[in-house]
Amino acid sequence: MKTPSKSVAAQPRAKTRRPAPKRAAPAARKPNNEPRALPIVVAALSDMKAVDVRVIDVRGLSDVADYMVVASGTSDRHLRSVADRVVQMAKAAGQRPLGVEGEQQGEWVLVDLPDVMVHIMLPRTRELYQLEQLWDAPRKEPVTAPRPAKRRRPAATLS
Repeated sequence: MKTPSKSVAAQPRAKTRRPAPKRAAPAARKPNNEPRALPIVVAALSDMKAVDVRVIDVRGLSDVADYMVVASGTSDRHLRSVADRVVQMAKAAGQRPLGVEGEQQGEWVLVDLPDVMVHIMLPRTRELYQLEQLWDAPRKEPVTAPRPAKRRRPAATLS
């Protein structure tokens, strides 16, 4: 007599492969190689009446960000409101801020977005640190150190 085979439930199931989850395309940049967050930041600053907005291209100068945006506010309350608006509009567009610093101090608020660093400062703080002059310096070709000249050995003298 044959022995009954094991039940179907007791047999190990063949592993089925699940399809890989679809990831969002890395479309963090526009076709002209500009980060998606940059126009959002400029619109938010304009919307909140930020003063003297400057966009500085720091590609090749910094690994932290591709663009730095420097703007001024009229008071510490205005700085916080402008920074909150930048964060709010960035989140609405799917660009989550990596960090926000300085809201409690009120003289300089930093909003770190993917590839865009936003500095919102009081005019006196902006004048003190002069970030535009630091980052908007004229670009120069990389300087290579000159090779040291080979030393010549003194000629041997016969005595």
